[in-house]
Amino acid sequence: MKKEHIGLLLILLLVACTPTPENVQKSDGMPPMYPDYTDIWIPRNIAPLNFILRGGIEAVEVVATVDDQQLQINEKGDEVCFEIDEWHEFIENAKNKEVKVRVTALKEGQWTEYKQFSWHVTNDSIDPYLTYRLIEPDYEIYQNLTLQERCIENFEERSISHYGLTGNRCMNCHTYANQQPGLSMFYVRGEGGGAILNRNGKLSKLNIKTDDMVSGSVYFGFSPTGRYITFSTNIIIPAFHAMPKKRLEVFDRKSDVYVADLNTNTIIESPLLSDTLCFETFPTFSPDGKYIYYCVAPSTQLPDGLNEMRYSLCRIPFDEQTGTIGSEVDTLFNGPKQGLSVCHPRISPDGQRIVFSVANYGTFPIWHPEADLSMMNLITGKIDSMAVVNSAKSDTYHSWSSNSRWLVFASKRDDGLYGKPYFCYIDADGFCHKPFVLPQKNPHFYDLNLKSFNAPELGCGPLPFSAADTQQALEGEGVDFHFSNTRTH
Repeated sequence: MKKEHIGLLLILLLVACTPTPENVQKSDGMPPMYPDYTDIWIPRNIAPLNFILRGGIEAVEVVATVDDQQLQINEKGDEVCFEIDEWHEFIENAKNKEVKVRVTALKEGQWTEYKQFSWHVTNDSIDPYLTYRLIEPDYEIYQNLTLQERCIENFEERSISHYGLTGNRCMNCHTYANQQPGLSMFYVRGEGGGAILNRNGKLSKLNIKTDDMVSGSVYFGFSPTGRYITFSTNIIIPAFHAMPKKRLEVFDRKSDVYVADLNTNTIIESPLLSDTLCFETFPTFSPDGKYIYYCVAPSTQLPDGLNEMRYSLCRIPFDEQTGTIGSEVDTLFNGPKQGLSVCHPRISPDGQRIVFSVANYGTFPIWHPEADLSMMNLITGKIDSMAVVNSAKSDTYHSWSSNSRWLVFASKRDDGLYGKPYFCYIDADGFCHKPFVLPQKNPHFYDLNLKSFNAPELGCGPLPFSAADTQQALEGEGVDFHFSNTRTH
């Protein structure tokens, strides 16, 4: 009898603790939610879209409905956190459908029902893993930097390279070959550093540099076979602005583009990609391996001429069978003519579109509030300004999912300082849809986080190595590279 009384008491307590809307007023406004997850397109495999309601909310009810199914939450406080298994079951059943979401909140004793919004659940999944740098967004170059891997179907995260195991060295972005975890690479800089190449979990350290090059490799991309990388060598200069509205400027004093053969440890060059009268940078292969896309600007006196320094988008043929660079350069977007500077070209895996960032000038758009993303149709040449995607702050450092339907990019749209990974759905017709930020288990995460998410990259599976493996590879001997015997100059 005592057990029955205790069970009844627990049920009554639970019912008493569950907020129930009453005397509800309706509002024409959207709920004061953060992150903004209203009227967005989401993949069927995304983690729960947990959020908070700002402004002193005391309790909240959320009802998501599709067909005859409902996902409902009643909670005290300002947090909305979905149970992960219930979320995935609901979203899976909602694929290719529109979910209607109603939010009702209690504030100062009054319940308010806000304007209904939608989640459009696409059948196009997103690659389930994301790598990125966590870096302090100040004037430090690499203090306490880590490379992270996050499963975006849930909230699991781990380090693949950690400052505590690398002597607090600088590390640049991790890049997959064809979004596949079995082949990828990133750089650990400083004495004893090098390019850390991952081949199915076996790591090796590469010294992709010769005495003839202005620096070690910086920006790079894999060929579709994985045999080659195209990379730039850059002498990068940071400088402070005299104007208070601008924090920092970063520019290249010199830069060239090369190709490295990872099978023979040789470097292939072309005078068209290492012209002393030009700055070449941000190279990437086309998905079929037939072209190297890159950015180029005429050399100028720096830093005095920085405001007039504008990069164009170009491409040059490449033959993967023979490992040779072509002799003709095509200009796809003339930066000086358009009054814009192009950076970070990335081509969709289906080869149909290329997305790049544009800024008023220079080569480091992450410090430019006006920096936006643009997309060119490689079949028609038409350019989409991606107005629905861009914000009033910096939008840069993007990469594609393997199915060419999703784009991830780093945006500073919230406060102009901290970059966060946003996802944008691009449908089969090339139309862009409103982006949304990477969901977090704790919906207050972004208010508490003091790191920028930098250079996000999508991958099809978990990487087969750990931060400890990276440390071990760094402690080993590096593999040297040399120019091929068929040097052109």
